[in-house]
Amino acid sequence: MILTETSAERIRSLAAAQKAWFRTGATRPESFRRTMLRRLDAALTNWEDRLCDALWQDLHKSREEAVLTELSIIRREIRHHLHNLHEWMRPERRATPMKLLPARSRILFEPLGQALIVAPWNYPVQLLLNPLVGAISAGCTAVLKPSPHTPHVARVLEGLIGEIFDEEYVAVVQGGREVNTQLFGMRWDVIFFTGSPALGRVVMRAAAEHLTPVILELGGKSPCIVDRDADLRIAARRIAWGKTINAGQTCVAPDYLLIHSALRDAFVEAYARAVRQLHGEDPRKSPHYVRMVDERAFERVCGYLTQGKILFGGRTDAAERYIEPTLLGEVAPESPVMQEEIFGPVLPVLTFEERDEVVDFITAREKPLALYYFGPEESGREILRRTSSGGACLNDTIMHLVNDHLPFGGVGNSGMGRYHGRDSFESFSHRRAVLEVPGRFDLPFRYPPYRWFRWVRKML
Repeated sequence: MILTETSAERIRSLAAAQKAWFRTGATRPESFRRTMLRRLDAALTNWEDRLCDALWQDLHKSREEAVLTELSIIRREIRHHLHNLHEWMRPERRATPMKLLPARSRILFEPLGQALIVAPWNYPVQLLLNPLVGAISAGCTAVLKPSPHTPHVARVLEGLIGEIFDEEYVAVVQGGREVNTQLFGMRWDVIFFTGSPALGRVVMRAAAEHLTPVILELGGKSPCIVDRDADLRIAARRIAWGKTINAGQTCVAPDYLLIHSALRDAFVEAYARAVRQLHGEDPRKSPHYVRMVDERAFERVCGYLTQGKILFGGRTDAAERYIEPTLLGEVAPESPVMQEEIFGPVLPVLTFEERDEVVDFITAREKPLALYYFGPEESGREILRRTSSGGACLNDTIMHLVNDHLPFGGVGNSGMGRYHGRDSFESFSHRRAVLEVPGRFDLPFRYPPYRWFRWVRKML
């Protein structure tokens, strides 16, 4: 399927209409925000079949995985916002120092304004609509840009949004790199972008022209550590799940494995068993095993298979864009598979003897979006204290995303800003500091000629 690109004239028209409508204040009332959140929730139910069909066409993603990793996450986010929105919108009282009395201090949460949300292809529904929940909750308008690499999903999302929202409030635009260039060159009140660090730099440079705040959800090489005292069966199962869900096309998937040398061979066997339990003897026949999004992604990930020794897996099928879950040993740290984010079901395996080696290896590289540790919790906490990452799990993978009360975001090269739950609301809001001073009181000490300066100075 080939999408029709939205024209430059229409994009400008949509942006102008949204700016004008936002100025009317229509998006600010709590009742309006709640109505729009409920409308989106209902649409996810009404459009579930169409969304699942589109995800199958574009990614070979099963209905079960589509619901678990895309639709249910958005619905849970909506419920969380509906439950807490009144409290989040309430002004925060802050202390007022004696020198400013009888004034009162507060923080007001006001919508930033017009948001641009640009989503990637790997979770094309969740990563477009989940940020939208935050924009709606905060009282913003939004222009949404789905990925052209999942055209069936992009078309369905355009229909869903067009059915439930007026375009001066929320609208979808379609297109590739040229449309992105135009969008990033325009002035927005906030840009939310999910994608690669390389594209994140492009977005940030463009946003700097207008001093537009950005939320960049990027990626990187997320390490997974299996220590000598780890439960190997649990570790292998949870790593295999985290690495093979969406065929490894997940920004927080384990990107490489650091395992104690004494466990490597046993882990390979345990990982093979875990993959068979999850996807059967031949994952190609599994209805729950996703394919590479396109030929380019297939060829790129296949290229990594030659950069080490295949310990498990390694079979491919170009006609289906299928790559078997693979463990890759004897990889050189300077090889492309250890320098680039893999975004596929290939997991390089490196060994270590002492934890200091692990810390040195991780901290010598860019800060990752996630870090995973399997072993004693106290040892894991020590690793966390000595490293940095956007998020982390001890004795699990990916599941930190499931907690609505935890922020999700990167650090350094893996991104900036965060969302989920209250953090989504605040990402699309401005925290406005307000000092309220009674009009009848006007103490003279702050005015020239400063007759009481000796006493006033003691208060400062």
